[in-house]
Amino acid sequence: MVGEIYVSEPLTIQRIMDLLERYPHLERITCPPSLYARTSPKYLDALKNLGVEVKPEQRKGRPPKYTQKEISQVNQMLSQGNTPQQIAQKTSIPLKSIYNLIEKPLKPRGKKYGPETIKKVKDLYKKGITPREISDELEIPLRSVYFLIKK
Repeated sequence: MVGEIYVSEPLTIQRIMDLLERYPHLERITCPPSLYARTSPKYLDALKNLGVEVKPEQRKGRPPKYTQKEISQVNQMLSQGNTPQQIAQKTSIPLKSIYNLIEKPLKPRGKKYGPETIKKVKDLYKKGITPREISDELEIPLRSVYFLIKK
């Protein structure tokens, strides 16, 4: 006895009849929001009168393979000093997946050129030196010279 099903094909009258025949105790049909929007209100009302609720359900992408518990276990083992290879052996999770599960905090990228370099580029430009010459002299990419001049 199935009480709820998920459909990913349009709900036509023929499809609805097939579903009701196949699942006589059907109580709820879930479908993608885009499919729900395209379903005729007449069909929705008819299903409602038959006691079948139709609800849109947001499902995006593939569901995660590993639970949050497994992810935290991997990170805990890593913080205890285990290597990714050891963790893979102990948990039976593939090594490549271990590397993907390891939570790495994002490090903010520092500025490439300091204030003195920026000042030097602007001063040279004000003296009438071309950006190409500044690039060659300071060994900075031409694109970066233009960026620093505008800054």
